[in-house]
Amino acid sequence: MLNSEPIIALATPSGAGAIGVIRISGEKAITIAAPFFKSIHRKDLKKQKSHTILLGHIVDGAKTLDEVLISVFKGPNSYTGENVVEISCHGSSYIQQQIIQLFIRNGCRTADAGEFTLRAFLNGKMDLSQAEAVADLIASDNEASHQIAMQQMRGGFSNEIKLLRDELMNFASLIELELDFSEEDVEFADRKAFEDLLQRIQNVLKRLIDSFAVGNVIKNGIPIAIVGEPNVGKSTLLNALLNEERAIVSEIAGTTRDTIEDEISIGGFGFRFIDTAGIRETEDVVEGIGIRKTFEKIEQAQVVLYLVDGSSLLVDDKELKKLKSEIEQLKNKYPQKQLLVIINKKDTLSADALSTIKQQLPTTLLLSAKTGEGVEDLTDQLLAFVNTGALRNNETIVTNTRHYNALLKAYEEVAKVRSGMSEGISGDLLAIDIRQALFHFGEITGEITSDDLLGNIFANFCIGK
Repeated sequence: MLNSEPIIALATPSGAGAIGVIRISGEKAITIAAPFFKSIHRKDLKKQKSHTILLGHIVDGAKTLDEVLISVFKGPNSYTGENVVEISCHGSSYIQQQIIQLFIRNGCRTADAGEFTLRAFLNGKMDLSQAEAVADLIASDNEASHQIAMQQMRGGFSNEIKLLRDELMNFASLIELELDFSEEDVEFADRKAFEDLLQRIQNVLKRLIDSFAVGNVIKNGIPIAIVGEPNVGKSTLLNALLNEERAIVSEIAGTTRDTIEDEISIGGFGFRFIDTAGIRETEDVVEGIGIRKTFEKIEQAQVVLYLVDGSSLLVDDKELKKLKSEIEQLKNKYPQKQLLVIINKKDTLSADALSTIKQQLPTTLLLSAKTGEGVEDLTDQLLAFVNTGALRNNETIVTNTRHYNALLKAYEEVAKVRSGMSEGISGDLLAIDIRQALFHFGEITGEITSDDLLGNIFANFCIGK
């Protein structure tokens, strides 16, 4: 697949801006760019050292297209591992297209999506998991997802996998060697040391597999459903959290008939809030559809905020028992969800009412979505729901579904090897399972790939990266 044909693309977002960066990569990148660049100091682009920048003009015959800065990177010391030229021009769409078309007419072709990073992978500048982290870094929109992508791009994840694979490979070689001396009944691999290694590999794989639950929600945003009866303040709470009038608020029950979603960053984590239709018995067909969607969103959410109207909550045994029963029903129906019960309209409650609620329902949160009192306590509680220990300790967190599936398969194969050893099966059968485990490790870092796999991965990149 390695192809050094010169490719070109705009590396910055299209549209008007202060500057645009056009990237050319390939063995002949500098040779192609040189005739169309006129340095203000009359320097020859082909004679410049790597990692130098020159000021001059891009010209098309007698026509000057733009004054530019041109950067030269000579392979293998470049992003792609090839010769690379980056042209920083003015951010006019017209200028950018004129320069790109000039080079397409003179030996370049338009780069495919992710082709620069694909070449970096094929030229050994990064492994496959690091290449995938580039796309995650570009897509990161909060501190947590940025931190994970940076850790993976620096090789934290791939280094951990490589160490495991190397150790397993060493023992696999000894097992394979034993097969060559099978008639002499000798063992080169210390079975006790091998068992300890397999146990350690399983422990690491288990930790990485378990981290996917956290990594996936960090990467995609933590979905939170705001539910409750009509007119308890769900839309007001959404607006308070977003600090904008996102949802319509009125005194009419059933105003929200569809789900409203928006995402914000709290403490570096992305949270996707979903305002739902109020849950009640209704003969209104449209409102009924909205209520059914409410239960669908609860299924999709990781956290459920159950909102109760504090102003209508009569502080007596009957009402408190009813609320406790509703809370218990929700917990039983959605045992895997984090449930937070919120008593809204705190500003309308008397001191005695507040005291009684705190005594009877100590785990509930009291706030006023209208005044904002207690909203900060809610955001603190939401952050407490997120398992940030691994993130704080800079541990590897898996966010990629492909990596997760490969880790699961590797774990299964290592388990087969351990089981086979305990049953005393022959070395040739052990070697088969070990090779399968090594295969799945190699899938993660790209030591084992296929054209289809690479095509699927890099098709999701943007043009120019």
